[in-house]
Amino acid sequence: MFTDSYLPTRDGVVTSLLLTKRELERMGHTVYVFAPDPADPSDREEGVHYFRSIGFHRYSGYRIPLFPTDKCHILEGLDVDLIHVHGLMFQAVRGMLAGRALRKPVVLTFHTMVTEAARFYNFTPFPEWVIQLGMWTYLRTILHRAEVVIAPTVAIKNELKRYAPHIKRLEVIPTGVDLDRFNPRIDGSEVRRRYGLEGKKVILHLGRIAWEKNIDLVVRGFALLSAHEPEARLLLVGEGPAKEHVRGLVKELGIEERVIFTGFVPDPELPQFYAACDVLTLASKFETQGLVILEAMAVGKPVSGIRYRAVAELVREGENGELFEETPYSWSQATLRLLRDPERYREGALAKAREFSAGQWATRLVDVYRYAIEAKAGRANDKAFLKR
Repeated sequence: MFTDSYLPTRDGVVTSLLLTKRELERMGHTVYVFAPDPADPSDREEGVHYFRSIGFHRYSGYRIPLFPTDKCHILEGLDVDLIHVHGLMFQAVRGMLAGRALRKPVVLTFHTMVTEAARFYNFTPFPEWVIQLGMWTYLRTILHRAEVVIAPTVAIKNELKRYAPHIKRLEVIPTGVDLDRFNPRIDGSEVRRRYGLEGKKVILHLGRIAWEKNIDLVVRGFALLSAHEPEARLLLVGEGPAKEHVRGLVKELGIEERVIFTGFVPDPELPQFYAACDVLTLASKFETQGLVILEAMAVGKPVSGIRYRAVAELVREGENGELFEETPYSWSQATLRLLRDPERYREGALAKAREFSAGQWATRLVDVYRYAIEAKAGRANDKAFLKR
């Protein structure tokens, strides 16, 4: 597995890769990870093959593996059957080159809408439309070369079909959710005590505090909601490049006493944070799946989500959550409905999460791997694959 981000960085790609790796190893497969090296050498993991990299100053915590490497020779010595690319930039190119040099099939998962991230982190003098055109030209090249491209949701599959119509095979395989780790029996009372939330109605936003996450909409909506629900609290969990901006907006709106910034939360504590909330919210239009939605639902929590792309695919109004348009008023109304009767949505949330058990989706992934291996060898049987 080639990835552009890895531990100690925490994001949806890293979570997906780690969960997939764990499930594949449980099934008896061997997985090797090729990742950018961390800034602190003490964060290196035994068994991971690292690329020398530099920090990306516009997005703290991320590393760029720019340097030449002999990893292809290492890969050849490992005698792998298949290369699975989890990044779309430098590691995607390396994965494709390794696949061609070693004559191995390449599967690529489209985790991130990098074309949209470019508008927030463009470090070139070129206008956005030029960047978009150049990036889709590049992305089409790698998407068309992979034996199989995996989209996490139907919404993303449909977008990829429009932008890259000659993909050899395009399959929808979501990242599953760990139902042992995230479950409705988790106790969130310690988190509530820690932040003085006893007796409060808690809205949770969990993830990087970054421009593309559209947190301004959540904060402005919360300012409207809190006028009707003075006991409501907004819990912002995470760090990121837009944190000071969001702090400034909270102060400007006069809701400092009702918004809590927790900072970085260690991964083992995340289930308790879901359990401590009444509602999870996600306003990001950037998501290709939105793992936090499934994790919250697995704990029995409803979700207020933006009516866009993958989020609208997972959230079913009146069943496991409510959807809102991209306005503070719409956010406040949808979230208020959930906040006033979260138990109404509990069973629907749990049922949706059960559809995404990590084990069943790992089995589906192995089927895709087998197809890719056969396709590379010229022996693929489409009808047999479709029946599986």
